[in-house]
Amino acid sequence: MPNGTGGASWQLVLRRVARGLRPLRGRRRSAWSAGVPLIALAAGLLFTTSATTADGTALRDDRRPQLTQLITEKRERLATSEKKAARLLAEVDQQTGRLAQLDQTALNQANALRQSAGFSELRGPGVTVTLNDSPRRGSDFGDNAPDNDDLVVHQGDVQAVVNALWAGGAEAMTIMDVRVISTSAVRCVGNTLLLHGQVFSPPFKITAIGEPTALSHALDSSEGVRKFREAVADFGLGYQEKVEKNVTVQAYDGSTDLRSAQAAR
Repeated sequence: MPNGTGGASWQLVLRRVARGLRPLRGRRRSAWSAGVPLIALAAGLLFTTSATTADGTALRDDRRPQLTQLITEKRERLATSEKKAARLLAEVDQQTGRLAQLDQTALNQANALRQSAGFSELRGPGVTVTLNDSPRRGSDFGDNAPDNDDLVVHQGDVQAVVNALWAGGAEAMTIMDVRVISTSAVRCVGNTLLLHGQVFSPPFKITAIGEPTALSHALDSSEGVRKFREAVADFGLGYQEKVEKNVTVQAYDGSTDLRSAQAAR
């Protein structure tokens, strides 16, 4: 390398070269400095957009715990509904059972009323009483001939026997095998008997179910029956009393419409 002036000149060249290079470095640094803020701004906008889209949550957040919770809640509601349905079903079964018991009780009461009212067949011990007209005629008595009415069975005679049997505790009764009920009326037309629209001729048979001894005692205590028995001895009327060990009384099968009587209020 030259010394002296030449050395000074070389140093001057170096300084100029150094000064010439500095502006180029300054321009590159200025372009990078201006780009950095733009890149940072773009990154911020991208982050903000991502945050807004995800609504403050991670875009790929695991939703399995939420689904598990929903399934659990639905199962609990279903279990509650099933328990409620089972409880309601049990209440329905209970009410149905109570209604069935009430229906059976009502049926038993109805059957008991049907029996006492005469609408069901009844079998048991009892008594049969038969009343008959006298076979004799007025001429058979000579000068003391009775009236013809004294020689036949009258409505009052049949009614006296029926009332005595009821008083003796009869549970059921028939006249000429026709069931007698509370609305039955015994009527006589001449020497015939009219009952439930049917006409019967003597002998008149009356059957009652009950304790035979009590029924017989009631017949002995009846004044109407006693007078008929006296007529039997005086005029030859027929009276027969028979104890029944096991007799059947048929159910009433006629009409229950009231034609002349009225129901009590």
